[in-house]
Formats: sequence, C-alpha cells, structure tokens
Amino acid sequence: MTHLTRRNLLLAGFVACLLTAAQPAAAQCFADYKAKQDAPLRLHYGVVQLRGACNKPSAEAEIKGRLSAAGWTLLNVLAVFGPDGLDQRKADAGPYYLRF
Repeated sequence: MTHLTRRNLLLAGFVACLLTAAQPAAAQCFADYKAKQDAPLRLHYGVVQLRGACNKPSAEAEIKGRLSAAGWTLLNVLAVFGPDGLDQRKADAGPYYLRF
C-alpha cells in the first residue's frame, strides 16, 4: 500500500468518525392529546410518540394527520414531553397509549 493510499484511507476514516460524532442522538419525544369522533360523539385521550420536531406546533400537525386517517379529529395537544412522562400518562390513555 502506498503512502498516499494509506493517508487517504486514514483521512476518510477520520472524516467518517467526525460525521458520526456530529450526528445528535435522536431523543425520544411524546405528546398527549384529546380527540373526538362525530356521529355518535366519542372522545378519547391519547399519547403518541412523535417522529418530527419535539414542539407543540409540529406535534399538532403530525398528530392531526395520524388521527384523521383513522376518522378522529384532534381537539388539542396538551403537552410535549420526554420518556420520563410516559408512566404517569399510561393508565389515563388506556387503549390510546401509543396507538397512533
């Protein structure tokens, strides 16, 4: 292996390490919400894991799309939180815990 080839391989490895280290760890983000269905009127409280940005405006858009596909209308997003808030909401969400 020539000196130039070895240097290029080392440089490529170094760049790959830098790029990997620069990638932020994907933080888990969740939101709780209230939704409804009409005729007959049905309401539910649920918890979802967000795939997009971890803020209320992004959560509203994401949850609205998921719920509408199942015939539900989003009423409001109550909070956006990390994994530490899951346990306290699980019982209240019942069958709508991480359903959508």
